[in-house]
Amino acid sequence: MEAVLFAAAEPVMLSALVQRFGDAATVHAALMQLVADYAPRGVTLVERGGGWMFQTAPDLGHLLRQEVEETRRLSRAGVETLAIIAYHQPVTRAEIEEIRGVSVSKGTLDLLMDAGWVRIAGRRESPGRPVTFATTQAFLTHFGLSSLKDLPGIEELRAAGLLDLSAVTFAGNMPAGEDMDEES
Repeated sequence: MEAVLFAAAEPVMLSALVQRFGDAATVHAALMQLVADYAPRGVTLVERGGGWMFQTAPDLGHLLRQEVEETRRLSRAGVETLAIIAYHQPVTRAEIEEIRGVSVSKGTLDLLMDAGWVRIAGRRESPGRPVTFATTQAFLTHFGLSSLKDLPGIEELRAAGLLDLSAVTFAGNMPAGEDMDEES
């Protein structure tokens, strides 16, 4: 019974143990003996939802926890939207769409906000009072920037081969890094 419980990926139901090892009284007695045998050890036998399983002893669980950093890759739309917000902030959704030339999915903005890189910066004083977006301190920290002035300018992007102005059109001029507003 001990081997069956150790090998199981999920809790083993009492009915399955009874079917495999005999009557309920015998199975119950064996389970109680295993519970007692494992009580002082690093793993314990516990009942969860009618099934039996081994788990880490409660007093040792903190030693086995690991913080795992989940890396997420931004889609091309996400990268483009983030760049537009960084260079043109505060910017409205309509302005982002005008610069990109396509509509912006709500999910893209939600993802950037969930990552903590973009925040709602207020409302524009224009008809409809659209929401504006700006980058956050977490954006600067993540990308190793002291301020928005550290964003690369057009010449730096072109020199790095990241910008080909013949292939990209902007609805206005992209400001150079030194002309950036320091709002964040």
